[in-house]
Amino acid sequence: MTPLDERDWPRLLRPGSRVFIGGGAAVPQALVASMLRHADRFVDLEIVHIHGLGPTPWIEPRYEQVIRTNSFFLTPALREAVERGQADYTPCAMSEVPALFQSGRTPLDVALVQVTPPDENGKCSLGVSVDVTRAAVKCARLVIAQVNPKMPRTGGDSLISVKDIDFFVKHAAPLPEAEVAELDERQERIGRYAAQLIDDGATLQVGLGNTPEAVARALTKHRQLGIHSGMFNDALMELVRCGAVDNSRKSYKPGKIIASHVLGSRKLYRFANGHPDLELHPSDWVNDPLRIARNDRMVAINGAREIDLTGQVVRDSSGHRFYGGIGALQDFIRGAGRSKDGRPIIVLTSLTDDGKASRIVTGLQPGSGVCTGRGDVHHVVTEYGIASIYGNSIRERVARLVEIAHPDHRESLLEGARTRGWLPKFFTMPGGARGEVESEWISFSCGRFRLRPLHPSDMGALQSFFYSHDEETVRLRYGYQRDRMTGESAYKLAAVDQAKDHALGLFAQHAGREDLRAIGRFYLDASGASAEIAFVVHESTRRVGMAGFLLGELAKVARKRGIKEFWASVLAENHGMASLFTRAGGTSSGLGDEREFRLPVSRILRWRNGYLAHKNIHRDER
Repeated sequence: MTPLDERDWPRLLRPGSRVFIGGGAAVPQALVASMLRHADRFVDLEIVHIHGLGPTPWIEPRYEQVIRTNSFFLTPALREAVERGQADYTPCAMSEVPALFQSGRTPLDVALVQVTPPDENGKCSLGVSVDVTRAAVKCARLVIAQVNPKMPRTGGDSLISVKDIDFFVKHAAPLPEAEVAELDERQERIGRYAAQLIDDGATLQVGLGNTPEAVARALTKHRQLGIHSGMFNDALMELVRCGAVDNSRKSYKPGKIIASHVLGSRKLYRFANGHPDLELHPSDWVNDPLRIARNDRMVAINGAREIDLTGQVVRDSSGHRFYGGIGALQDFIRGAGRSKDGRPIIVLTSLTDDGKASRIVTGLQPGSGVCTGRGDVHHVVTEYGIASIYGNSIRERVARLVEIAHPDHRESLLEGARTRGWLPKFFTMPGGARGEVESEWISFSCGRFRLRPLHPSDMGALQSFFYSHDEETVRLRYGYQRDRMTGESAYKLAAVDQAKDHALGLFAQHAGREDLRAIGRFYLDASGASAEIAFVVHESTRRVGMAGFLLGELAKVARKRGIKEFWASVLAENHGMASLFTRAGGTSSGLGDEREFRLPVSRILRWRNGYLAHKNIHRDER
């Protein structure tokens, strides 16, 4: 390792050289500045790099005749350089970038990196960015390092010998810090929704961007989480600090935080320095989908710019304009998809940042690049809800994605889908659907169930629910012997105008599918002061309090809407429902085959708390 004489730059960077610059928070700015002071003597250099914090002076127009940039990830400044013809963008998944260097497809002549001072064994650490830098160091003809005593020393596969460094410059400088994300109400709501998809004991990957970070911030009440992520940031660090992450249930590398780079605040860099449980490894190792899949319950949380109604995800472009990069999206979507009980999640706001366009579209803009195919997408989350589409038909996924689009765009999306033959003509979007954070986990003695309103896309779940009943349930709950539930009939029952009537379901989760286990609904009378109620509970979940719980939830909604009374017609032999209504404060009239119950909403609400305590029914606080 020889001290660099700045006058040697023209000799070291031969004409046509390809120069790698380390990325993330480890861009060696002192080396870059030193190099650029001799730019007038360079001939056709190509700079290669990934996403980096801080300035990128090598793309200034004054260097246009001597330096060209090729980046795997575009910042706004780099995008402008691409558009004016001074730079190039190479779309590539992070797991595959090291192989471009190693195979010689993208040969490197010189690698400019930032490292820690050597230890007593002559080993420097690549610090906060191992990612593709490890491969660049191995493959480059020359390695020139900025030795920075302020660089954290990290564990894992971050060490390089001083023998592998040809020239060095000592320069102490604080690492650049990523801006703290300021989340808006939409992103916070998305975080709360997505958190409901994540179980205790899951292993997390969180992609770059405010919306994925919102999900991480919503997980503080979870427990025994693990981390296997390309990026380790402040949001993930806070999950470690609050006790949500302990890596104890990881099936691969238990007890260890696995990442390829650290990006965030000075506090985060102090956390990373010498942390015994944090291991940084190269991107081709961390992002290998097969290795990712070795983590059971792997959850990948990534953003997107746009998604079409069939599930195709656009990440690195908007039409013919390029933004950002593919990054870790493909790697972790596929890895989580192959994991046992894994859950790939795409999170995005329903509208673009300027509020002018829907991010959920019928057809992608010409020129848009699909980063994730429709077959790889499992869950899509906006501020209007969760669309679980994996294994679904085009009809089913179109219906679910329309429901989580912005209300102002749902009708045009429906029209586009109907024009293409993706939805039946009877399918419409009733008013009041998906307007607020609406789903949560409820624990009964027989397990956890998701409570949420019924939506038109639940027509298939409602059909399955109907055909799972025995004859007695059909007769007692539907009032007559019914032997069919067509798709259109199921749609009419599921497509509730939630702004007027109200229908709630309790859903069991099974292999990524939602199975309906109980329904409660009210139908508003013309007077607006009363409403008819009805309940159906699956035979497998009887006597645990589901009907009573739903009755209380409907009463809460009724009170907000000024409804004073519920009523219901109950067959005389339906003793269970009659008993529930009586205990809830109802009075009955009528003899013979049918009785009519009247239930004041105020009495139901007074009865409700004692009923929940008696049945040991409670909300999951996560």
